[in-house]
Amino acid sequence: MRILARSIRQFQSILRSQGENYAIGLARRRYLVNRSSNYKYEAIRNLQIHRYARPFFIPSRYLSSEAVEISNGDGIKGGPLVEYERRVAAGELFDGDLCQLDTLRELQRLYDELVKKENECRLDRYATSEISGRSRWLWSRFIPQTSYSPVKGLYLYGGVGTGKTMLMDLFYHQLPCNWRKRRIHFHDFMLNVHSRLQKHRGVTDPLEVVADEISDDAILLCLDEFMVTDVADALILNRLFGHLFSNGVILVATSNRTPDNLYEGGLQRDLFLPFIATVKERCAVHEIGSSVDYRKMTSGEQGFYLVGLDMSGLLKVKFQQLIGEHQPHPQEVEVVMGRKLQVPLGANGCAYFPFEELCDRPLGAADYFGLFKKFHTLAIDGVPIFGLNNRTAAYRFVTLIDVMYENKARLLCTAEGSPYELFERVVTISEAKSMAPRTSSRSAKKDFADLCVDNELGFAKDRTISRLTEINSKEYLEQHAAMLAAKKSEQKTAENAVSS
Repeated sequence: MRILARSIRQFQSILRSQGENYAIGLARRRYLVNRSSNYKYEAIRNLQIHRYARPFFIPSRYLSSEAVEISNGDGIKGGPLVEYERRVAAGELFDGDLCQLDTLRELQRLYDELVKKENECRLDRYATSEISGRSRWLWSRFIPQTSYSPVKGLYLYGGVGTGKTMLMDLFYHQLPCNWRKRRIHFHDFMLNVHSRLQKHRGVTDPLEVVADEISDDAILLCLDEFMVTDVADALILNRLFGHLFSNGVILVATSNRTPDNLYEGGLQRDLFLPFIATVKERCAVHEIGSSVDYRKMTSGEQGFYLVGLDMSGLLKVKFQQLIGEHQPHPQEVEVVMGRKLQVPLGANGCAYFPFEELCDRPLGAADYFGLFKKFHTLAIDGVPIFGLNNRTAAYRFVTLIDVMYENKARLLCTAEGSPYELFERVVTISEAKSMAPRTSSRSAKKDFADLCVDNELGFAKDRTISRLTEINSKEYLEQHAAMLAAKKSEQKTAENAVSS
């Protein structure tokens, strides 16, 4: 074993000393391959698609010498850095963003720690005793146990479209299959928590039981789009994650906001502040400082976003074209905790709603997740410009687009303005303070009479504008079409298997 370790160290030393030659050689190989005109066309096309699917532009010359050093005991390289280098060598990724490079190094550091301390962290699913959440809760009444992980998690935050989700997914998909891990959107995670709490009503501490069940399933918990706007979520998060962390759970999260700004201005925020302290204690906090929104680097508007509230007729024509010969009719969708969502018109995986039916009613993330489990395309008629008078509808619309984006669904809509114009009247507190005061020569009625000053909505609007732009792009629609084709192929294969 010592001989093998010494050989690996010597090999790594040679690679370090020849890092420059390696980078030059890689560049030369890529140049030789790129001489083919067909390859050039494919590379350009891949770049365009990649800007939607994986907006990941990190300079390979900075990473080549690092990535080759990463290896496990069997000599098999692993981790997000190595996967990045593989994609660069294959021509799938191109040079770009140093801010993403710093984040990738943080993720590689976490990956290395987890691999090194796999047993201490109890990550191996098959090396851990199977005890149900309720049983372990009862057992802990007699023998209280606390087992914080020896590895800190990672909280990534940054502006919209900077690649947070893509980076976390790159990290997540490199983890061993036998590990207890889970990757889930924060909205979906909290819906799952509330559903479990309903199931365990009557237990002395249902949050502890829920935390035990979650940690039995996943020691490594990856939460995308961490955003707290609901007071019910805010009040339980501290106790829930207190139990999760004491069970050894490791958190990897992405967010648009630094931990200190979570739930800013929310009701009873003083009760939420201990959760912020807990997150900062159990996670390394890292900012992705890129100012580039890669979602907006797509090929431009190619979708079904129709500006003008008089475009309802055209929207219905396009909706009919998508459903083909199918006849649309009212349908019903089951959501969590026994609720049902009424769909005005639906057929062939496509649903049609007036805006008021979807965002002016008391609906939330649970309803939208249920909707996209049954439908892959949504047509919305009459999205208004948002302001003070329809702030609640704006919140629901933001949540709807988040859930749609998470499910890679397709959007058809008529709207009063462009994505930017929809949220032009929504500002944060700091933005409102920086605005010039009214003067006698300016009309108070015309000057932002419907201005909505809301920190949470003001921060969320940029993400929604960015996602609406990408959802409307050629690359996104190509990905959506490929996803539908793959599902149809899987369904046909399953039907053939049953018939045979």
